Amino acid sequence: MQKSSVASVEAPNANETNEETTRKGRGDRRELILDVASEVFLKEGYAAASMSEIAARLGGSKGTLYNYFKSKEELFGAYVLRNCEMHRSQVGELLKVDGDARTVLTAYARRYLEIFTSEKTLQNWRVISAESAKSPEIGRAFYESGPLQGVKLLAGFLDKAVGRGELKIGDTVQAAHQLISLIHGRMIKARLLNYIPVPSAEEIEVEVQSAIFVFLSAYGV
Repeated sequence: MQKSSVASVEAPNANETNEETTRKGRGDRRELILDVASEVFLKEGYAAASMSEIAARLGGSKGTLYNYFKSKEELFGAYVLRNCEMHRSQVGELLKVDGDARTVLTAYARRYLEIFTSEKTLQNWRVISAESAKSPEIGRAFYESGPLQGVKLLAGFLDKAVGRGELKIGDTVQAAHQLISLIHGRMIKARLLNYIPVPSAEEIEVEVQSAIFVFLSAYGV
């Protein structure tokens, strides 16, 4: 009787499995390092933070930490980029939803204000902004990976809304910048300066409806 070859075909290659496990392990460890580094940067600020403290909190040696990041500058850069990716996914996903412009933009504006008026987000902004004054490349990387990518995502949605005949916009990138400025309004400046506490859902809704009303008054068909 001929033996079945199914088992030999489906059995994973041991070397490939080990490589995948190793990559996953390194990825998990890298994320853990960034979690701990974020806590240290937020508490101490970039200048006062040290690789020694981060390694101590991780329960390992500086040598192990340097296997993943060659310097504190590189680690801080990875922290900046991860924050950009996280915020972009949290807000940008709403622009991929099918729906009319008013509904999608209202949900987008609401999520935007909820995230960017939160204390943790503002702490990240303060730390990154402070370091950008001394290291312009940090600020450039942050702006290009965060706010600028956010504008491009929003402009992409506006392009589709224009194509559907819902909006009339000549320059969607400029319009995206304008909408984000309307959403920012007074709240984010006041929050950055600790002038107001974290806004309530009702307060956010008032700002959102006002911003969307002005934007659609200008660009709505």
